[in-house]
Amino acid sequence: MTFTLAIVGRPNVGKSTLFNRLVGKRLALVDDQPGVTRDLREGEARLGDLRFTVVDTAGLEEATDESLPGRMRKLTERAVEMADVCLFMIDARAGVLGTDEVFADILRRKAKHVILAANKGEGRAADAGMLEAYALGLGEPIRMSAEHGEGLNDLLSFLMPLAGEFEERAAAEAPVTEVDVGEEPDEDEGPRVPTESRPLQVAVIGRPNAGKSTLINKLLGEERLLTGPEAGITRDAISVTMDWHGQGGPVPVRIFDTAGMRKRAKVQEKLEKLSVSDGLRAVKFAEVVVVLLDAAIPFEQQDLRIADLAEREGRAVVVAVNKWDIEDDKNNKIKELRESFERLLPQLRGAPLVTVSARTGRGLDRLQAAVIKAHEVWNRRVSTAKLNKWLVSMIESHPPPAPGGRRIKLRYMTQAKTRPPGFVVMCSNPKDVPESYSRYLINGLRDDFDMPGTPVRLWMRSQSDQNPFKGKTKPGPSKLRKHLGKSRPD
Repeated sequence: MTFTLAIVGRPNVGKSTLFNRLVGKRLALVDDQPGVTRDLREGEARLGDLRFTVVDTAGLEEATDESLPGRMRKLTERAVEMADVCLFMIDARAGVLGTDEVFADILRRKAKHVILAANKGEGRAADAGMLEAYALGLGEPIRMSAEHGEGLNDLLSFLMPLAGEFEERAAAEAPVTEVDVGEEPDEDEGPRVPTESRPLQVAVIGRPNAGKSTLINKLLGEERLLTGPEAGITRDAISVTMDWHGQGGPVPVRIFDTAGMRKRAKVQEKLEKLSVSDGLRAVKFAEVVVVLLDAAIPFEQQDLRIADLAEREGRAVVVAVNKWDIEDDKNNKIKELRESFERLLPQLRGAPLVTVSARTGRGLDRLQAAVIKAHEVWNRRVSTAKLNKWLVSMIESHPPPAPGGRRIKLRYMTQAKTRPPGFVVMCSNPKDVPESYSRYLINGLRDDFDMPGTPVRLWMRSQSDQNPFKGKTKPGPSKLRKHLGKSRPD
């Protein structure tokens, strides 16, 4: 990445549409309703031969107080100050509005480099807006259509000389180092170790107003995500990268902040449906899922559904109870939480339950340690020799059932996969093995091989020991002669 490009402008001028086109994916939510984007979203952009970081920002509002639009504006202004280049977008069909003139003045004072783009510029309806754009005093505007991909070549011609400057500056400032880089270990030799290029992926999910964005801001040590008392502020699944302190040194982590998930019956608006589906996509790509609960109202029905979703997707799960700083009777409360956890979520038996305070930062070190430990367990592999020795002891303690008077034989066992751990048991009549006996084996695997809380998959497979010629008829004399090429004797 040679430089950072921030896309700024009024609400609903097409910033997120251009962001998606530059990154080549539908990452940012797009809708006709203005003000969809609220947080800063970063992506790796590709335009011709250029590779750079692009930042999608919230629509600039004239509010300057502590209201939600005012807080959104502060985040956008921060992105302007940090970016190397700002792409200021206006709506060519609407023309230059008073708000555009106000923010053009802000960009002239705060931004290092500003490029003006008149979006929605297809057709004659945009001609008047193109002429008005010159009055902003930001140079020649680019006539662009983010929806149809028009004007990207002009944008490339504006960025190329700036990219050359940034590349020369980075080369001059870079320290000269000599580092002996060894070969990377083969992934098959052990569990995956998070690296800078492939960090540990963590998704934080929960109901609206549980404190997910506040928690991530506290982990980052800065106000990177938009927060406030209003429920449902977060709409996009925003990812940020940081380093956590593990036992073996820093652990690169990419953590996803997701939109609050309400009951399906209450989700009526199209925009909220898009937000929830974006959060579900983050869960599918995550390795560890942190289910964040509100200490005042924990383990509601929606919390249970969210935790069950993470388990069904096969992700390592850590349950965190937020707002612990305002709880009075902590000793009795933690006992109630653990009892409710074991009773209501038996499929996650043994998963970490951590109490935290996103506002004060208390308990975040234990949360980080629990996430790293859950990731290690999720990657755990057990040798076949140990598994079969363990299987013999489990059968001796509790033999499998004998439907119809014939005992089911469990012959041998092996681990077929990790992430999450999956095991295969070769047996006779796998369809007759009851679900209760499979749960008995799964619970035993969790207890005896130290895999608490992680989803464990167990498959019963039949081992064919039948006669391969069973059911086949013996060929008659005529067919045998024909096969051997002999004619019938006289």
